[in-house]
Amino acid sequence: MNPYIQYMYSYPHKTAYRPLEGIFLKDYASCLAGRGHGLYLHIPFCQTKCGYCNLFSVTGQGEEEMDRYLDGVERQLTQFRDILEPYGTEFGDITIGGGTPLLLTEKQLDRMFQLVDSSLSLSRNRDLIIETAPNQTTKEKLKLLKSAGATRVSMGIQSFHDGELKTLQRQHHAGKAREALDLLRSFSFPCVNLDFIYGIPGQTIGSLLNSLEEALTFQPDELFLYPLYVKHGAGLERKLQEGLVLDPELAFRQYQEATAFLRSSGFRQDSMRRFVRQPDREEDRSGAARRPYSDCGFGTSLALGCGGRSYLGKLHFCTPYAITQKGCLSQLRAFEQTEDFNVITHGILLSEEEIRRRFVIRHLLIQPGLSLQKYYDHFHSDAEHDFPQLAHWLQKGWLRKEVFPVGELGLEAETMLTLTDTGMGLSDYLGPQLISQEIQDRMDEWEDRNL
Repeated sequence: MNPYIQYMYSYPHKTAYRPLEGIFLKDYASCLAGRGHGLYLHIPFCQTKCGYCNLFSVTGQGEEEMDRYLDGVERQLTQFRDILEPYGTEFGDITIGGGTPLLLTEKQLDRMFQLVDSSLSLSRNRDLIIETAPNQTTKEKLKLLKSAGATRVSMGIQSFHDGELKTLQRQHHAGKAREALDLLRSFSFPCVNLDFIYGIPGQTIGSLLNSLEEALTFQPDELFLYPLYVKHGAGLERKLQEGLVLDPELAFRQYQEATAFLRSSGFRQDSMRRFVRQPDREEDRSGAARRPYSDCGFGTSLALGCGGRSYLGKLHFCTPYAITQKGCLSQLRAFEQTEDFNVITHGILLSEEEIRRRFVIRHLLIQPGLSLQKYYDHFHSDAEHDFPQLAHWLQKGWLRKEVFPVGELGLEAETMLTLTDTGMGLSDYLGPQLISQEIQDRMDEWEDRNL
C-alpha cells in the first residue's frame, strides 16, 4: 500500500473548479459580515521554481512586473472595500503566501502592507502570517515584517544537506539557511515555523533526523514535515522519467522516526504534517499533548491577487489553476487586465453532499478529530451512516472513538472520531477516499485536458 496518494490541504481541489456565469461577489458579501474572517494575499513571484513545486508561481519577473501586479491588487482592494463596507467586515487574520513574498523589494513590501492596512478593516489583535525563503531573508526586510506586526513567519528549509537541496532543485544552500535562521530568530517573532521534506531520493533516516536535530537548535515554535510529491507539471517529473526513483516505503519509515523524535523533543503533533512546540508539556489522560477543538468546516476567507482562493459559504472561487510558467503568466496577465473584480468567473458551488465531505475531511485529518455531535448539529444526520468507510477505519485501527469529559477540548462532553498514530501517518491515503466520484471525475478530466 502506498501511503502517499494526495495531500488533502483543502477540498475540493482547484482542478475541480470550472467557469462560472452570473456570479458576483456583492451577492455573497454577507458571508463576510462582522468579525472573524480570513484574508489571503498571494504573491506569485519566485527566484526559481523548485523541482517539486506545483503551486501558482512565476519566475524571471523584475521590479516593473511586480509593481504592475501590486497595481492590480490595489484596484482589487478598492473595489472589495466598497462592496464590503455595508457589512462591517473585519478580518481577524492575514496570510501572505506565494511564491516568495519577500522577493518583493523593501519599497514594494512596504506598499503591500500599507495597501492592506488602509483598504480593509482589521482586528486590533489580528494575526499576520507570511512566508519567506533563505535567499530572500534580509535584515532590512525582517525589520519591515516586524514593523508591520508579523505574528508568524514561515521559512522553507527542506533540508540541511546540500545534496538533498540540489535534488529538490532548491536555490539556497544549507549555510545560507543557517544564516537566515540566525537572523530570523534575532527578531523574536511570536511564532517561527520551519518546513522540511522527507522522501527525497538519496535521503536516509539518519540524514532526515540530522536535519531535524539541527532545526531544533534554532528553537522553532512549529515544524511542518512534508512528504515529497512530484505531480504532473512539476520540474522533477522529467527526472523521474530519466530514472530518479521515489521510495514511499522508505519515506513512511522516515516519517515514523521523525514523528517519534519530534514528540520526544516536546512537540505536539496536530496532523500528519504539523508539529507545535509545547513549552509547558500539558498532556491529556493518554499522555500525549492535545490540540483544542476548533470548528473549521465553515470558515470564510477572501483572497487578493492571482492564485489564491476564496471561501464564501458554498461558493469557492479563484483564478483558473495553472502550474507551468506559461499557464501562470497567462493568468497573471489576465488578472492585471481585470476591470471588474466583482465578477466571479471561475470556481465551484458546493452541494450539500460536498459541504459534508469538506467538514469531515477538514476535521478528521487534524487533531482532535471529528465531533459526532457537531456533525449532527450541522447536518442533522449521523456521520458514521453518511460515511460507511469510517467503520472500516475503526476496525483497522486507523481511527478510534473517544468520549471526552466536559471542558477537556473546550467543548461539552464530546464523542470524537480521532486518527490513531497509525491512521495519522496514513492521512494521504485515507483522505482521498473521502473524495466524491463527481469531484474525482472533474479532477481527472482537468489533468487529461491540461497535462
